Amino acid sequence: MGLRSVLDTYRHMKIKNKLSILITMIIAVSLAFTILIQQYVFSIYDGQIYDKSSRVLNLSSTAIETELKRLQQLSYRILAEEQVQEWLTSLKKNPSDYDRLIISQYLVDRLISYSGEEPYLFSIQIMDAKGNEHEGGNILRMDAERKRHILNVAAEGNGENRWIYPDSNDSALIATREIRSFHKTNFDLDYLGTLVIRINIEKLVRDIAPEEGDVLIVSDEHVIFPKEPSFDWSRITKTMDAGKGYEIQKINGEEYFIAQIQSLNTGWTYLNITPFNQIFDRIIFIKEMVVFVFIAIFVVVILLGIRFSYSLTRPIDELMVRMKLAEKGNFEEANLFPPGGQVAMNEIGLLQRSFRFMIERINTLIQENYANRLLIKETEFKALQSQINPHFLYNTLESINWMAKVNRQSKISEMVEALAYLLRHSVDLKEPIITLGEEIDIVRSYVTIQKIRFEERLVFRLDVPEELMSRAIPKLTLQPLMENAIHYALESIIEPCEITIRGWSTEDGIFLAVDDTGPGIPGGLFERLRSGEVTTKGKGIGLLNIDDRIKLAFGEAYGIRVDESAKQGATIILSLPKGQEE
Repeated sequence: MGLRSVLDTYRHMKIKNKLSILITMIIAVSLAFTILIQQYVFSIYDGQIYDKSSRVLNLSSTAIETELKRLQQLSYRILAEEQVQEWLTSLKKNPSDYDRLIISQYLVDRLISYSGEEPYLFSIQIMDAKGNEHEGGNILRMDAERKRHILNVAAEGNGENRWIYPDSNDSALIATREIRSFHKTNFDLDYLGTLVIRINIEKLVRDIAPEEGDVLIVSDEHVIFPKEPSFDWSRITKTMDAGKGYEIQKINGEEYFIAQIQSLNTGWTYLNITPFNQIFDRIIFIKEMVVFVFIAIFVVVILLGIRFSYSLTRPIDELMVRMKLAEKGNFEEANLFPPGGQVAMNEIGLLQRSFRFMIERINTLIQENYANRLLIKETEFKALQSQINPHFLYNTLESINWMAKVNRQSKISEMVEALAYLLRHSVDLKEPIITLGEEIDIVRSYVTIQKIRFEERLVFRLDVPEELMSRAIPKLTLQPLMENAIHYALESIIEPCEITIRGWSTEDGIFLAVDDTGPGIPGGLFERLRSGEVTTKGKGIGLLNIDDRIKLAFGEAYGIRVDESAKQGATIILSLPKGQEE
């Protein structure tokens, strides 16, 4: 089925089906556009939420890192303490057994005081230059191989801090470094011993890390925490984008939000692994709820639209049935509307009432003159259908005006009065020449109607001296120019448009100008219109018509011209002779 056949099918559909399809398409397009915009906004929002969440999770990693730095500074404070330096120097000089015992006791007491102040330490241990151990805190006995390994690691640091990771034999994270002599009087950096600080890394992480999710601390090839990780950390770190700071990965069929931070101090990688739904379940719920709400609104609006279209076309269908009955001559049944049915006071309701009154009148006439006047009445009825009686139109407008005033619809009353005035002076062709004041009254009535349509977008100004109001002018001269300004200037822009009618008098004559702030008129258009090079699509009174009527009334020296020097919008100027009073 081609596009033409689809359009033909749509064209011949009933109005209610057309309305239903149109409303459905409008709502569907609006819903699709809204959902696309919503998804785009949600994607930006998700990115910001993920970034903020990763920063919040990384705060715990930063806190752990800060605590480890502080403990690292503690090791420096111990080895740099002058008393510790003196004790270790004395132990290196082979003192007597008694002196060695006393110094060792002093050293142990100092280490116990240090370890007692720190909640995250198992113990602090110093192995002096002679290999003797001085310990404070919860001591873990080490075999010779373990001790040798710690001494080698500390020696590689050459006085700097070195880390030894937890293993199956010791769950503590060990910070170790060599103690060198730098006494004020002897700054020779001689080896005095090795400091070993055992850190309770599990307690430290559990106290600082958030309750949700897991914290994973890894080095290049080692897991620092936890002792037995629940995830394949090597696969996670390989797929992570180091510059992004977070990722969403599927692990064992479940989505996890992984935030990472790289330590500049130790080079370790801190990973916070949290189930995605655990922290974003409310956001996911809101997103899904918004989609469901949009779909529900779509369904409700479609149903309301279909119901609206049926309620709009049902009176028309009923009226068509009555009209078909009247067409067949069955006026009795055509006049039988549902008993007690209240007719709406809208266009369709008024049409039903008018049709009913007409049927009643025709039926009465047929009954009275059935034998001898039927043909005449049918002829009169057809004549009434072929033309509009202006008198009937004025009476109808007066009735509408009365109904509007009764119902306190001031805007409708104002518009009907303006329309009646405009029609009365437009249809009446007995006086082709009127005064400028009368022509401006017609313009005011027209502006009143258009003001109700365009509201604040139409700004009308009148600047005509009172002494010019009695000058003669062809009827319907300014009103068509006002109509052109609204059509070509106001309707083509979305901003407010100012339309001004100005009047002034010089020695050469009387001039009237219609100015607008629209897009303007192309140069030379009026001359091309007169020469026939271009034609307009308008259906009203054109510029050429107005120009010809002015020339016929007052001579070739007068007429209409376009002011092409106007900087903004369009200016149409009418020239009239002086001395043409009423």
